[in-house]
Amino acid sequence: MKRPVIALLALALSLALVLAGISLAAGEWLTRPVPAAIGAPPADLHAETVTLLYGDGQHLAGWFVPGRPGEGAVLLMHGVRGSRLQMLARARWLQREGMASLLVDAPSHGESSGGRIGFGRLEAPGAEAALAWLRRRVPGEKVGAIGASLGGASLLFAQRQPELDALVLESVYPTIVDALQDRLAMRLGTTASQLLAPLLLVQIPLRLGLGTDQLRPVDAITSVRAPLLVASGIDDLHTRWPETEALFAAAPEPKTLWAVPGAAHVDLHGFDAAAYDARIGPWLQSHLRKSPG
Repeated sequence: MKRPVIALLALALSLALVLAGISLAAGEWLTRPVPAAIGAPPADLHAETVTLLYGDGQHLAGWFVPGRPGEGAVLLMHGVRGSRLQMLARARWLQREGMASLLVDAPSHGESSGGRIGFGRLEAPGAEAALAWLRRRVPGEKVGAIGASLGGASLLFAQRQPELDALVLESVYPTIVDALQDRLAMRLGTTASQLLAPLLLVQIPLRLGLGTDQLRPVDAITSVRAPLLVASGIDDLHTRWPETEALFAAAPEPKTLWAVPGAAHVDLHGFDAAAYDARIGPWLQSHLRKSPG
């Protein structure tokens, strides 16, 4: 009887070690920086290359695209493992509409500094620095922001003082628990998700110095006082539609919800630029454009 018991114990230990190894590798991949050389802006953009200093020797790299006076300015914050290039099409569209924009690489992305991806919480000081710079660059203009996924979470966790004149959130997770479970379930199934999620969540304080209670955009959204538009794809499995509805429900008025048919966790502008421009453009203009006279 002893040999079968020992064999079972050895098997259980081996499985535990495999799970621990997988979770540690996944935790490292999820939080490690993703530097990338971006280079000069496209010539047709007529953009200014900027470096924004903030915090204790940190910096953001970005491009500023001028607009027409009185049309407003928009901070563009990309998603996880992306860069300002992810927001380039939006910047071109805003430029055609007369709005200025600032595209930055989030902390720990592209050409910006940073030691770990922090699911929006560690990126928030960078968002604050970008907003402060943009207000100085276009004094007197109304200022809005568009944040996709990680970028949206960064804007929610940021101290937006003064508050924005308009805020667009795209495909933002409600809690880190939801975000990890959704992603694991997509790749490994529900059972493996239930086993691995706790092993990943326990690493967050060790890797980032944050508790999971600090990674809840659904709580942070309650403090938003800007006109708000929340958008997400109906077929998004990274942030499921009921989770987007919960995020939206927690936000105060005034707020607008846009369900994008057929879209998964993708660049919503790239998915259907015409629909995006038609929905987001007039909404932004109504909040950022100054009235004549």
